[in-house]
Amino acid sequence: MPERRLASGQARLDAILDGGLINPSVALIAGLPGSGKTVLAQQYAFANGTERLPAIYLSTVAEPLSKILYFGEALSFFDPGRVGREVLFEDLSGELDDNGLTGMLHRITARVERQPCSLLVIDSFRALRYRGVGERDFEGFVHQLAGHLAATGTMALWLGEYRRDELEGCPEFAVADAAVLLATEDSGQRDNRALRVLKLRGSGFRSGAHAYRIESAGVRVFPRLSDIDAGSYELGESRATSGITALDELIGDGYWPGSATLVIGPSGSGKTVMGLQFIYGGANQGEPGVFASMQENRVQLERMINGFGWDIDSRGAVLRCDSPNDIYIDQWYYDLLETIRATGAHRLVIDSLGDLAAACPDEKRFREFVYALLNHCSRAGISVLLTYESAELYGHTRLSERGVSHLSDNVILLQYLRNETHVGRALTVLKTRASRHVPQPHEFDITHDGIDIKAPLKII
Repeated sequence: MPERRLASGQARLDAILDGGLINPSVALIAGLPGSGKTVLAQQYAFANGTERLPAIYLSTVAEPLSKILYFGEALSFFDPGRVGREVLFEDLSGELDDNGLTGMLHRITARVERQPCSLLVIDSFRALRYRGVGERDFEGFVHQLAGHLAATGTMALWLGEYRRDELEGCPEFAVADAAVLLATEDSGQRDNRALRVLKLRGSGFRSGAHAYRIESAGVRVFPRLSDIDAGSYELGESRATSGITALDELIGDGYWPGSATLVIGPSGSGKTVMGLQFIYGGANQGEPGVFASMQENRVQLERMINGFGWDIDSRGAVLRCDSPNDIYIDQWYYDLLETIRATGAHRLVIDSLGDLAAACPDEKRFREFVYALLNHCSRAGISVLLTYESAELYGHTRLSERGVSHLSDNVILLQYLRNETHVGRALTVLKTRASRHVPQPHEFDITHDGIDIKAPLKII
């Protein structure tokens, strides 16, 4: 018999849970006040409640029911017309005050026996701990309730204000079949929300910290981008033009499909222009592309594109301009992926890698993210061009500080040249994987048509 799963109403969260919480089971949703536990539980309730099997939401003493309903109505999934029929809210604080845990146990078990439900939510479960005569009293309550829920096949969500370090000694954590922690993690001068699955009996799940936001549509989760699939896959044989004919010759007739190219150079050296030529060169040949910028805003990019005489409204070229401030890199990726899918893009430019890295202070996590992103794009046959700004103007003693150069199939170095009369620019193809290339510096200019590569420079 195939196992049943409880849907959250959000496909990405269900994917983290390997299809959803196992149903029936007891799941603990933990997190400090303001972490989104109530919003997430209500999402589950409205995603699963029906007239025949309603979702039952029981409030204890953490927040009054009137307050839960008042703020719930501001959420887009909260349908007042379903309240009282498919989603039932009850306040049990009076029962707890009058009869303690014994009365609460009888009230909950009687409620479930009288009305089978698709989901039983208890908010807050931890608040019940402080109404017990002692620790053993509360522990007995936890085990009796869990046993009754298991015997009746009731799916339950227990919400509680726990920190991660508090959970280990809690009987409710030991009894629960699943535990999900919502937390706010310090990240330099800002805070990031992170969801972690601490346990999920009888099922696999995606480990690690998954970014989430609380929005009008509820808790929106962005699974941590990772890639452990080292399997083989096939790519096409047709080369993709860089948009610069002379550069195609230097890298062996263009880029391989699904390849990653890293363009390194100081400010103003032509990295953005090279990326735009890659996108617009592809658009002219019927290959849609997305230019994702965190360097320039849309007004600046459009001014640059118009200055080169390219068609800003080209159907094959899409511009995405995002601020590097207050972004989650996984959210950025999923939003970008929606744009790529909508346009059928085969090309992607990320300008720049340094700005994206600034959104992820954890360097190890950032390298993992870039590795996964490039692998995902490679399997999809999407050719990627990444720009990275270097601090050195005239000579380079090292490449990307972010450990990305070894992940790239092609590495192109841009730098300034200095002589007695003027400052020029030079381009060198340092690396091409599975292709011949010419690793000799070439002088180039940025003209009204874009990058114009000239004759090779003599190496002294």
